Amino acid sequence: MSKIILGSTSPRRIELIKKLGYEVEIVPPDYNENIINKTFSYELIEQTAENKNISVRKDCKIPAIIVSADTVVVYNDTILGKPKNFEEAYKMLSALNGNTHKVVTSVCVYNMENGKKIIKSETSEVTFNKMPDETVKNYINKFKPYDKAGSYGIQELEENFIKEIKGDYDNIVGLPCNTLKSMLKDII
Repeated sequence: MSKIILGSTSPRRIELIKKLGYEVEIVPPDYNENIINKTFSYELIEQTAENKNISVRKDCKIPAIIVSADTVVVYNDTILGKPKNFEEAYKMLSALNGNTHKVVTSVCVYNMENGKKIIKSETSEVTFNKMPDETVKNYINKFKPYDKAGSYGIQELEENFIKEIKGDYDNIVGLPCNTLKSMLKDII
């Protein structure tokens, strides 16, 4: 298999792809995703994942497989992006508190040797228990989730936050590993 380049600086994505056993090179994408508060569509998220991929491969001079992804939290058909500050994080988590939302990750895989491209999306659902405001504020103060879509990292939440998860847990973390594994097999 060609060298795999992950177009991401997310520590969670890096950890997940390495968990699959692949040696990867990390190259930050040069793409400004501006999709917060937009109406959700799979086309929008898949285009964002592809644009990240394009930004990485335009400077790649070696045969490689480029992997990029975009994860969004969707509540009431609105994309909740990464909060800029405590107030935005609190507003997002308050909306999710006691409710069900979707986590969608779109993955784009491109083989530079044969020009083959695959884009797939994975959707999971997360239901939060109704948490006291103080618990929500304590989470934000402790973990400062300003680099996380929807203002939270599932792996950081205490068990009492989560009522139910439907779908791929790794997808909620930021990279649907089983889907990616299948895509990498199909891209060669």
